[in-house]
Amino acid sequence: MPQQISPRGTFLAVADALKATIANDRELTELPTIATVMSDHGVSRGVVIRAFDVLVKEGRAEKVRGGRHRVVRHGQHVDRRPLAERLVDVFEADALEVGEPFPSASDLSQRFGVSRPTVGKALDKLEAAGLLTEARQGKPRTVRALPPDREERSEP
Repeated sequence: MPQQISPRGTFLAVADALKATIANDRELTELPTIATVMSDHGVSRGVVIRAFDVLVKEGRAEKVRGGRHRVVRHGQHVDRRPLAERLVDVFEADALEVGEPFPSASDLSQRFGVSRPTVGKALDKLEAAGLLTEARQGKPRTVRALPPDREERSEP
């Protein structure tokens, strides 16, 4: 069976299909994996990457380092601060005090939609800043100190 040559601009057809998927599924937060799109559309990895680039250029998706492309909805606020800065917000959001356990890397990975190694690097920065204790086998990180802005707000 001879292989059919795909027409020019196949990546645009794939991008249009992905746009339709985004429009039809309001719960979709991440684009499908490259492998899934390759399989669904019978195209090469390069075609899928070019289709994803179209969505990024149009502002419908954004690249996530260490993860899949995230869907961007119009009017949706996306926190673009570095993960270490967003993790500082956990102290206040979870009402953490000195000596309490900090959420695990797995929990934070799910909460922020990033990979565990990415969370680990951000946690290392909080450790270096003196906010968290070092994680050890079987022993969770604990709060060593509160972020400076939280200390100021907690004073009477």
